[in-house]
Amino acid sequence: MRWPQGVEGQRKADRGDGTYLNPIFAGDHPDPSILKDGRDYYMIFSTFDAYPGLTIHHSLDLVNWRPVIAPLTTPIGSVWASNLCRHEGRYCIYISNAGAYRSIFVIHADRIDGPWSEPVDLKITDHIDPCHTIDEAGRRWLFLSGGDRVPLAPDGLSTVGKVEHVYDPWRYPANWSVETFAAEGPKVFRRNDWFYLVSAVGGTAGPPTGHMVVVARARSLAGPWEQDPGNPVVKTWSAAEKWWSRGHATPFEGPDGDWWMIYHGYENGYWTLGRQTLLEPIVWNSDGWFRPKGGDLSKPLRKPRGAPAGPHGQALSDDFRSPRWGTQWSFYDPGQNEQARARFANRTLHLRAKGHSPADASPLTFIAGDQRYEMVVEIEVDEGAEAGLLVFYNRRLYAGLGINASGSVMHRFGQSQSGNTLPNIARRGFIRLRNDRNAVVLSTSPDGLTWSKYDLEMETSGYHQNVAGDFLSLRPAIYCSGRGEARFRDFHYRAET
Repeated sequence: MRWPQGVEGQRKADRGDGTYLNPIFAGDHPDPSILKDGRDYYMIFSTFDAYPGLTIHHSLDLVNWRPVIAPLTTPIGSVWASNLCRHEGRYCIYISNAGAYRSIFVIHADRIDGPWSEPVDLKITDHIDPCHTIDEAGRRWLFLSGGDRVPLAPDGLSTVGKVEHVYDPWRYPANWSVETFAAEGPKVFRRNDWFYLVSAVGGTAGPPTGHMVVVARARSLAGPWEQDPGNPVVKTWSAAEKWWSRGHATPFEGPDGDWWMIYHGYENGYWTLGRQTLLEPIVWNSDGWFRPKGGDLSKPLRKPRGAPAGPHGQALSDDFRSPRWGTQWSFYDPGQNEQARARFANRTLHLRAKGHSPADASPLTFIAGDQRYEMVVEIEVDEGAEAGLLVFYNRRLYAGLGINASGSVMHRFGQSQSGNTLPNIARRGFIRLRNDRNAVVLSTSPDGLTWSKYDLEMETSGYHQNVAGDFLSLRPAIYCSGRGEARFRDFHYRAET
């Protein structure tokens, strides 16, 4: 089953005939948190070491989405599963920070498009994956990993009590193939007289059959919690399925009063693309439990009714007329005020050098959701600088090509070595990188017209979480290291089915 092609050939979910094909967000969009705000829907994802981060996306029909703003600009560490909510007119994002200093933060705004506040540290240092909810008495709480909760002040910007344990998550049989128990990703909502608590167990990576969705309900947020007799309600049962490690779900009401569930999963054979966002219809049974109706999500499903379809995605090509911070480009593991390294003038990105190689240069990256794509950029470097084009996983694992005053520098396995000296490419030239289902082919050109294929091809299917950790994806990237600056012009991206 082929996906429809959107802008620049990028794959999209909407098939144009009233149906859609998962994923609704191709590429690395894990731990989705969705907010229904009147007729509008907003969604955020874990953005880890990428800043600006926590990009907010907007949709009317749940299938077509566009980025709005990246509200987190101050680096606080690796941003894991966070929660977007609105209460009494104020938007809040409760942020799970799993960096060197682990805590939960909150940012807030009166408008979804900002301005957003600086992060406020809630000093919850031993939990992840916050979820905001309101109890039967109108009090605000954060539910946390492991079945715990903590009370919030009326303004939601501080805690007013200790963390307490209220729920023991459902346990799967001991002989199931999973990564680890990892009770995480709680999502709490109220329907009729019940509170529902939806959690993830089994580990988000590891074996394809590990991650799963489990459900419990209670009359009060304090419990006692009743386990769903149908647990797990979502699970990958076989590595032959289209979507692996399905979990971390949120049920919610659709635009026509029907119900849906979003969660993430790895695409079979493409751990490199990260965890992608999946949309599945659910129905409520007479016994008050919901059941998914999307099967293994390998076939088209009926789109939600009752809302118009808007545009989806955006062009990833960039002429560098102006910054696209967070809505496309983000720095990997930046320092404070990292954006000061970059300036835009005359359709050129001037990027000041940092570090000695891509590993410590805080490359500029973006998310690509296509199995096959090609990108081209013109690069000019100062005498002491090195700059290039990469597919980048983390500081330990990347591949691509750079140029400097002496010629070219080849990168693979997160290591650098001098490449063959290419004619007319030192200091200035064009680099083309083609990623064909994890096979990387590099070419160079002095003028963007006549191309020379680089001798070495690279296979990158092992550049992913189960090899190098960090829960990331293999992303297109540009970098500048050494001394001085590099100038980037005419970045082009094109996907193929």
